[in-house]
Amino acid sequence: MQVVLGSDKDGFELKEFVKKNLTEQGYEVIDLSPTPAKDFIESSLAVTHKVLESGIKKAIMFDAYGVGSTMASDKVKGMVTANVEEERTGHMTALHNGAKAIAIGSGIVGPQLALSIINRYLKTDYAAGRHQVRLNMLEEMI
Repeated sequence: MQVVLGSDKDGFELKEFVKKNLTEQGYEVIDLSPTPAKDFIESSLAVTHKVLESGIKKAIMFDAYGVGSTMASDKVKGMVTANVEEERTGHMTALHNGAKAIAIGSGIVGPQLALSIINRYLKTDYAAGRHQVRLNMLEEMI
């Protein structure tokens, strides 16, 4: 599975830790921030556009709190990004919301919890069905 990663300076160390771990697990990691982006807007939009243009189904954004990357990414039509701080939300946002990306704040989530969240997120497929109605409604709002 391909996974897109992006980070600003605040999330860079956590991104590097996650990148190493995902690579060791056999994921094909596409790192759009081999050096830290100057700002979370730059890194999150790079990830967002890569996902939307390539059809890659999973991505992870890193910054200090996760909120900024989420807000910037969700402004782009067609993108669904969730700020995630624990495993259950990582699972449910993939299952029910079809999240194409999650954002993790390095100032809130430590390395081991980040790996646990990401593993749940990556191993969960979108259920579609009745949940697609909500995604369609979101698309109509924008």
